[in-house]
Amino acid sequence: MTNTFSPAHDYFLSDEVAARTAPRLRYPSPPAGLRWLRLQLRVLSAVAPELAFRQAWKLFCTPRRLPLKAWEVPALADARRRTVPYETGPVAVYEWGPAAAPAVVLVHGWEHRASFWRAWVQPLVAAGYRVVALDGPAHGASGGQQTTLMGFSGAVQAVVNTVGEVRAMVAHSFGAASVAGLPVRLPAGVPLPRLVLLSAPVGPREVAERFADFLRLPTDFVERFAAYVQQATGRPASSFGAAVAGPGTRAEKVLVLHDEDDEIIPFAEGRQIAAAWPGAELRATRGLGHNRILRDAGVVQAALAFIG
Repeated sequence: MTNTFSPAHDYFLSDEVAARTAPRLRYPSPPAGLRWLRLQLRVLSAVAPELAFRQAWKLFCTPRRLPLKAWEVPALADARRRTVPYETGPVAVYEWGPAAAPAVVLVHGWEHRASFWRAWVQPLVAAGYRVVALDGPAHGASGGQQTTLMGFSGAVQAVVNTVGEVRAMVAHSFGAASVAGLPVRLPAGVPLPRLVLLSAPVGPREVAERFADFLRLPTDFVERFAAYVQQATGRPASSFGAAVAGPGTRAEKVLVLHDEDDEIIPFAEGRQIAAAWPGAELRATRGLGHNRILRDAGVVQAALAFIG
């Protein structure tokens, strides 16, 4: 089935024209595979609710490794490649630009990978920066089959610890949630000069609510989710929210970019983050949705001007 709910959906259409004209509705008529999955989980929830939750949690934490598109190969062709050890397996890292230049670290979203930053690399290099992008755990060329917000954040932190001078971090969607939710910090308490968050969710609970609604899960799923997160991490799920934990990044300036027509993460959540994060600036776009904001030339230039 075609998972138009996935944050990666329009990036895996055949070309840019197809992406621009893709319908924004998610499953106006649910495909058979989705209907069957919803039925399975509903029946399992009635007879074995704990088992149903574990199955739903596994789905929640398992990104699909979607096939490479032709445009991804040239996007990474001239990158310097290395790996960083991590508990779930090696994390693939890609770099462009002068090795001694200050770095801009790019953190992709759910079911994306480093190649999805193709629109950002050359403008940043032309501005004199070293660009560092990674494939998160269970994504792209990195190890692992499943990942969580905490696990993804830890991998980003492991990479940042190897980078040296960092001028900015730019993160999209789940990547933005991971950078702000741990939060990721520069070593030795050094302040992060600039942080750019694109299409960021306000917190894990809201993401879990959308997931539960999509799969028609029982009403207690979100409470089970919150209890499980607290048991596993020792922190309330709400403490991983971008606006709650994000200021711990010690970012000197924060830019929140969010599209008013985002069909995955409502624009209201970007507004909430900016309102609750002292000094954060919100800039709205229109007509770009959740993914096109990532490859829009105007957005890239706005972020570049902000990074300075």
